Order: sequence, then C-alpha cells, then structure tokens
Amino acid sequence: MKTSNTALTLTLLTTAMASAFAQDANPVRQLGTVIVTGSNPTSLPTQIPTTIEGVTAAEIARGINATDAEDALKYLPSLLVRKRYNGDYNHAVLSTRASGTGNSARSAVYADGILLSNYLGNGATFAPRWGMVSPEEIERVDVLYGPFSAAYGGNSAGAVVDYVTRMPTRFEAHAKFSYSRQPFELYGTDTTYSGRSGSMSLGDRTGPWSWYLAVSRADSTGQPLTFPTRYPSGAASGAGVPVTGAVPGRDRTYRDWLILGAATQYHTVQDHVKAKLAYDFSPTLRATYVFGWWKNGAEGRPQSYLRNGAGQPVYSGTVNIGGRAYTLAPNDFNQSNESLRHFMHGLTVKTNTKGVFDWEVAASLYDYDKDILRAPTIALPAAASGGAGRIVDQGGTGWNTFSAKGVWRPAGPAGEHVAYAHVAEFGYQREAYKLRSIENATADWIAGDPGARNQAFRGRTGIDALYAQDTWKFAPRWKTVLGLRYERWHARDGQTSNASTTVAQGRRSEAYFSPKAALAFQAGEDWVLKASIGRAVRMPTVSELYQGGINAAGVLVNNDPDLKPEKSWTGELTAERKLEGEQMRGLLRLTAFAERTRDALYSQTNVLVTPNVTNVQNVDRIGTHGLEAAYAATDAGVQGLDLNASLTWTDSKIDRNDKFPASVGKWQPRIPEWRATGLATYRVNDRLAATLAARYSGRQYSTLDNSDPNGFAYQGASKYFTADMRITYRIDRRWSAAFGIDNLNNYRYWNFHPYPQRSYVAELKFDL
Repeated sequence: MKTSNTALTLTLLTTAMASAFAQDANPVRQLGTVIVTGSNPTSLPTQIPTTIEGVTAAEIARGINATDAEDALKYLPSLLVRKRYNGDYNHAVLSTRASGTGNSARSAVYADGILLSNYLGNGATFAPRWGMVSPEEIERVDVLYGPFSAAYGGNSAGAVVDYVTRMPTRFEAHAKFSYSRQPFELYGTDTTYSGRSGSMSLGDRTGPWSWYLAVSRADSTGQPLTFPTRYPSGAASGAGVPVTGAVPGRDRTYRDWLILGAATQYHTVQDHVKAKLAYDFSPTLRATYVFGWWKNGAEGRPQSYLRNGAGQPVYSGTVNIGGRAYTLAPNDFNQSNESLRHFMHGLTVKTNTKGVFDWEVAASLYDYDKDILRAPTIALPAAASGGAGRIVDQGGTGWNTFSAKGVWRPAGPAGEHVAYAHVAEFGYQREAYKLRSIENATADWIAGDPGARNQAFRGRTGIDALYAQDTWKFAPRWKTVLGLRYERWHARDGQTSNASTTVAQGRRSEAYFSPKAALAFQAGEDWVLKASIGRAVRMPTVSELYQGGINAAGVLVNNDPDLKPEKSWTGELTAERKLEGEQMRGLLRLTAFAERTRDALYSQTNVLVTPNVTNVQNVDRIGTHGLEAAYAATDAGVQGLDLNASLTWTDSKIDRNDKFPASVGKWQPRIPEWRATGLATYRVNDRLAATLAARYSGRQYSTLDNSDPNGFAYQGASKYFTADMRITYRIDRRWSAAFGIDNLNNYRYWNFHPYPQRSYVAELKFDL
C-alpha cells in the first residue's frame, strides 16, 4: 500500500539510492529502495535493499475498517493476523510467508522501537501486545520481510513490523467514536453481537518540549470460539436425562460428531492510556519517554444447545441423545473471568544530525502488573453463583530491553558527506524475559482467595547481542549491505511444579553467529534488482522450556528444557519496476523467496519412544519456497483511483522429521499454497472516498501429518475469500464519518475457531 499516497509516491523517487546514482555523468531518475517520510522516521534499518512494505495513517483511515492496531496489516502481502473478534487480546498472532499462525515467535512487532512481541512463548496464546497501540495514534506502519538485517535477532525470521505513532508539531486534538455489529449464525447459535469504542487524544509542541496523551475504551462482545462435542457412543442406552438440541456435524477429519453448545464467548472491556513526552536538547538531540497502560476485563460465557423436557438448558450430568447416553464434564461448558493490567515504559535518547555519526540509546520495560484468570472446576448451573475453581496468576511476568547503537557515515575528500561512501551501523542489544505463572485452587472461583497450589511455572531467558553491518555503494549502480550478528543466549531459574513437587532446571548458555547480505543493482531508469540472504537463530522461549508437567515419578513430561534452537537460512530475489504514465504513478514488485529451517519447534508426538511422548520437539528440517507479486498505484488509469494488490504462491513442506515420520512430505501447518489481497480506493473528491477490498487464502492444515482435511469445522483451518468495503466522508474541516462492512459476502471460515461473519462498523471522528 506504499504508493497510494501521493507524497509517498514522490518519496519513492528520491531515496538514498537515487542520491548515490546521481554521481553518474548521465544521471537518470532512479528508483529508491526504502520509504522514509514525516518527522518520525521508522526504526527499521532504512539502508537494506530488501522487501519493505508500508501503510500510512491516511490510507488506514480511508481504506481499512481498523478497530484494533493489527488491522493496519490486513492487506499487506503475505501477512495474516489471526484476529478472532474486536479486542482479541490473547490469540491474534501474526503469520508471514514461511511461518503459520502457530509460530508467533518467528516475527517481531515494535511500536516506536519498543518491543510488543511476546517471546515468553510461541503459539496462539502469545500474541503481540497490540493493545498498547490504538489505531488513531498510528502515523505509519512499516514491515521488513525476512531476517536480512543484523539489527534484529532470530525472531525476525518471518518479518519485522514497526508502528510509528504520532508526535505533534503543534496543538492538536482528536476524538473518535465507533460502533460495530455482527449477526452470527452457526450450529445452534443465532444472535447478534456488538461493540463500541471511543478515543480521545491531545498533543502540542512548545519550544523544545512536545507531548501527546491518548485515552481509549473498547467494549466488545465476540462470537463463540469453542464448542463442546461428543462422538456418537457405540451402544444404545436408556440412561440419562433425555435432551434435544444437539447439532450433528463433522470434525476436521470428516468424522461424525455432535455439537452440544457454544463456549469461550468473550465480553471484553479494554482501557488504554498512552503518554509520550519529548525534549529537544538541540536541533539534533532528542530524548523521548513513552508510557503505556492497558487494562482488560473479560468474561467468557457458554451456551448449551441441550434442552430437557421442560425446555431448560442442560449443562451437567448424564444426558441421553437419540437413545445414547453421554456424560457432561464440568469443563465442557467453560466459564472464565480475566482481569489484566499491563504497563509499558520506553526511554530513548538519540541524535539525528545526518552527518558523520549518529547514536541512540534506548531501554524499555513491559510488565504484567496484574494478570489473573479465574475459572470454575464445577459445572453449571451451580458454578454461576461461585463454588470451587482455580486461579491462574501471571503477575510479575514481563520483559525488558536495552540497546545502544551508532551510525557512521564517512566523509568525502573535501570533508563533505557523499552518498556513495560506506554507511556503517553497529550496536549492542540486550533482551530479558521472565515468566511467573502459578495456578491455585480456590473455594470460590468468582471472588475467593488462592488456596493450595495446583501447578506453577517460572524461568528466565535472555539474549546479549552485538551486531554490525555496512552499506557500501561500490559503483554508481550497485549497492551492497553486509552484516553479522553475534548472540549469546541463556536460560536460567527454570522450575516446573505440580501440587507437591518442583523440578528445577540448570542454567543453559549458547552462542551463535548470524551473517546477513544484500545486493541491489539499478538495471535501468525504472528497474531495480535486489538479492538478500540471512541466517536467523530463533531460541526456545521460557514456556517451551519449562511450562509442562511432572509425572508420579517426579519426572518432567510435556516439556523439554534441552530443546535446540531453530536455525533458518532465508533468501529472496526481487525485481521492482516503477510505473508512471500521464496520470498513474506506481510500483510493481516480483519476489522469489526460499527458507530452509532446521530443528523447527513444533508440538508433536515422538513415536520413537515407548510410551509415545507429545510435547514441543525439534522437527529436523522444513523447506519453503515461493513467489510473491505486489502492485500499488495512485491514479491508476483513472484520476482518484488507488489500487493495491498482492499474490503469493508458497510450497512449504516438511523434509525430514525422524521423531514423527508420518509428517515427512506434508505441508507445514497453517501455511496455504495460495494467498492474495486486493484493495481499490476511489477518491470521488476531497470529501468522499469509497474502498472495496478482498482477501483470499487457500487450503491449509493444522497438523504436521495433514490429518485434518476438513477445514470447515471446529478445530479446522479452512480456505477463505472475504470482501470488505468502506466509505469515508469529510463533513467539514473538523468532522468526518465512515461506514464499513467486513466479510461483505458473509464467508464462514475457520482457523481452529470460527472467524467473524458479516460485520458492520460506523465511525464518527473529530480533528482539531
């Protein structure tokens, strides 16, 4: 979506490479390799000639129904955020070219350089902390594809996402109010869910000081996400309470089963405060402090489809369906209350001289100040008013980062900077992660105090890294970037506990080098060719190492503290062509990419041992290759028409897996062969714009052996094609309104859970 904004289109023609190539005796207009606009440049390394895509605040407001920050990524090539409902705080993980939605630790998400990715674990429950960014404060989002920068660690194997948020240059005030509505019909559920949100922000700049303050609240009710089921029992029986209402269906293997009801249907209320304060010591030296506060209250409630003879819902006991008896477990219709309060702090001091040397020192802290889940261990209806349950407390969990980096730009013979000189970037980084999770029994799951311990997990991991990379324009039409990253990883204080036993783990420490290289060639006035290669070492997370169980003999099960890290080599070849006619300005890109990963981390069953063990294990080798095409244009043949489209073909297969041979030759989970996006915005005039967008994803699997061919079922992963629309209208200089529909064609699709069906959103916005 880079070129649909006129200013960005012009910027594409005046970047770093253009200034380098201008040294030619016969200069031609050159195509740049990066995008940097506005007063808040991206934290991404702007010198690397590799694939970078982006979207601006204006494009988000005009063309995307953005109720959460992650919606900004919706139409970027080869990306998918597994967002299940508005305000999805614990499962909205990011998928990239060669990483599915079960691999959240293979991408990196930042906001103004502050880490939002949750590397305490890997998987659906370790989503980035999207709630620390509201859509209204976004200035721009940039995405660097692949691990091609030495400035980022092994978690950048898939992509690096950087949210650049607004910092005012004068007094400004904003307010936005929105309302959403989703009619939902599935199995025995037929109802409408709604949500509303509001945000306000103020900011100003006075002398050397600038500040920004934003507050928001979102109140949303999502559709059911899980469904209690039973496979038909073998023998006829007259036992149990006769009930009706069970819905026949098929599971992800096409096996017949009964759907008994709906569960994990959340009502969430989220509050967010963001404060930023900056001070300019000089025109080239700035200090910035960022504070984020996020509070979430969520209630998960079930609905039974089963009805007894009196028409009352049945949640527990033995029931009789069609002459067969089934016993309902207390957790079939699960309830939960969650109360979360997280803090984020970030401090940056940096120079921006654009001269020979610039430097930056930054530190951040993300703290689970309060993180409590309460759930009953008894069945409804008794559990509705309290009773025995469990409390999971993750207070004290979090991570912190520190970095110090510099950029050195040699001067020319006369002491003046020349664009073809070397640009060297180097730095030191430290990241530390701490997991504290304890589950206690309680006499009252709604308001009771913690009792005896059920289980607990704790541990720490950390990485110290040194990196350097050099940009060398060694000829008028050639540019190369060579980089090397050294990482020393350690894990310590690991403990896994059950009710009576604790198993402690020893300290681990390992070190790795990750080389990077990229090359760009200006093949003609309108063509740029690029090649990139890089190694990424993704270390095991705290939960993968220590969050498991202990058997009766006091031995760890379901986790392996000796897991190897994932080691990936990734490469891409890209051709970019600038498109320009009398009206149209745009960019066409074709990229071939490939990745070879050894010791990939997946949960699987080890069939080489007896009894078989199922836990997170290393998969020997996974190979991925594919092609990606992207097109973006402003005034594409028709004045006011902006087009963006992408098409990705991927072949991602498991090449070797000694512990689970049935998976060899099968598709890597959650990576489809085909995916595509398209977005067309027509700017009727300065006030009115209309957008029609679409997304497609082909067939995919959730299991390593691809034993789940039925994607259109609970726990399945289906293909999908959805269309979206949005209309924006500026009422006057200060007021604007928008109306949008997501999933316009009401496609019913799944990624273990059902995605939202047709959803309507209306917005009213004030800008001063």
